[in-house]
Amino acid sequence: MKPETFTAIILAADRDAGDPLVAASGACCKAMVKIDGTPMLEHVVRALMESRAIEAIIISGRRDQQLPGSEFLRGALARGLIRWTEPQDSPSTSAYRAMQSLASNTPVLVTTADHPLLRAEIVNDFLQRSLASGADVGVGLTDYASIRARFPAAKKTVTRFRDGGFCGCNLFTFMTPASHRVAAAWRRVEQQRKNPLRVIGQLGWWSVLRYLLGWITLQQALDKLSLRLDVSITAIHLPYPEAAIDVDSIADQRLVEGIAGNDN
Repeated sequence: MKPETFTAIILAADRDAGDPLVAASGACCKAMVKIDGTPMLEHVVRALMESRAIEAIIISGRRDQQLPGSEFLRGALARGLIRWTEPQDSPSTSAYRAMQSLASNTPVLVTTADHPLLRAEIVNDFLQRSLASGADVGVGLTDYASIRARFPAAKKTVTRFRDGGFCGCNLFTFMTPASHRVAAAWRRVEQQRKNPLRVIGQLGWWSVLRYLLGWITLQQALDKLSLRLDVSITAIHLPYPEAAIDVDSIADQRLVEGIAGNDN
């Protein structure tokens, strides 16, 4: 592993067997739903391969489903540029198991296959900011105001704090051996990812009250979580509204198709 390079883990397994997006697209699985004629998983792998900071790529997904649908992925596998690992029963457990296969001091980037607007520029910036923070864990976020201004049709889950509303970017860095404790804790709260109050509840109910009253800032919340888990967790604010746009629905697919088309 070269200095300041990361192993990327892409979470590419289906979460819902009856996903309407998959059914409407005719794809074998969500990761292989096409955007601008290319499977989403391929978009993400290309972005990571183009990043100067990514040393290795692990896909947590169904190789038997995903590999036949992309000549590019088959070539990348043959050249040893990517490898697959079996997904577990949830995204957090899949990430945790993949991380367990690596040396504890390996810096890790975790992202998802439904992130087709990801670019090497975003990856490089996120990893650079993560390293500069000196934290154990970095969480990629974009402020909701910039997303709404650029993509008013986007439907996003917003977590609101005293200093504003924020949306996740499906980008996480785990930079130290201690950071693996956060990966384990992630498993306990992932089912509440659409319910900010229950996630905030991991900080304690006094923090929930402060959140409801608009007293608590984003960094205060992360500081409390850091104290509880005995690691340092920091928000990595990204100036790319598109970094927060993933594809969870047919409407999302149409939105992203439009964005991708406008960029061509």
